[in-house]
Amino acid sequence: MKIRIIGAGNMGGSIARGLAKGSLIADENIIVSNPGSGKLEQLKKEFPEICVTHSNTEAAAEADIVILAVKPWLVQKVLEEIQIQSTQLLVSVAAGISFEELSTYVENPLMPMARIIPNTAISELESMTLIASNWYTSNEQDQLLEKLFSEMGTAMWIPEEKITAATALSSCGIAYVLKYVQAAMQAGIEMGLYPKDAMNMIAQSLKGAAALLQNNDTHPSVEIDKVTTPGGITIKGVNELDHNGFTSAVIQALKASK
Repeated sequence: MKIRIIGAGNMGGSIARGLAKGSLIADENIIVSNPGSGKLEQLKKEFPEICVTHSNTEAAAEADIVILAVKPWLVQKVLEEIQIQSTQLLVSVAAGISFEELSTYVENPLMPMARIIPNTAISELESMTLIASNWYTSNEQDQLLEKLFSEMGTAMWIPEEKITAATALSSCGIAYVLKYVQAAMQAGIEMGLYPKDAMNMIAQSLKGAAALLQNNDTHPSVEIDKVTTPGGITIKGVNELDHNGFTSAVIQALKASK
């Protein structure tokens, strides 16, 4: 199985790292292309067996799966350049580019395609990856995609028309979670904690909160109730969040990303 990644930016590079850390694809069967050298050199330094090139056409040749990880405004140019074959599976990471639009940029509009929305935690095998496929992928190709991206975190199939909304939660959402971490760190520093200690405390708290939700038949409000003792310090902090528009700010941020 040969996988080619067009683009070694934040997302393409993260996918390459996730694949290399996984066990399903041998590093020598991963080729990454990028116009600049810096990101490719860093990948080679971390994973010497990964193949790198400046040629998108060379990268796409003989691939079973071509992962297109370029900016949306470059999609047409790159697809027309590499002339992907209908025997290959095209996997697009470009946000906002529908199957209908992708089909106008390839020689055979009936070729198998998938759209994925991972987040950068895919490099740590901890991504929430959304997957949609068109009518022309085989069962084997769908199963392979699910297997690949499940190894790099959690994979979820979703109808294409739901991708925009789900992207706000799972892909953009990681930035909003990190923004909370940053704010909590600043509070910790103001209260006398070292930045690294504050970051580790908050990160572990987030990890614990996620485990409570994922491993139990529960709801955030149930878990919040367990730690908000009447008259205690936690309920005072929760109320301050509400009084200052925390819930509204989160909702508006997610809706703005849609």
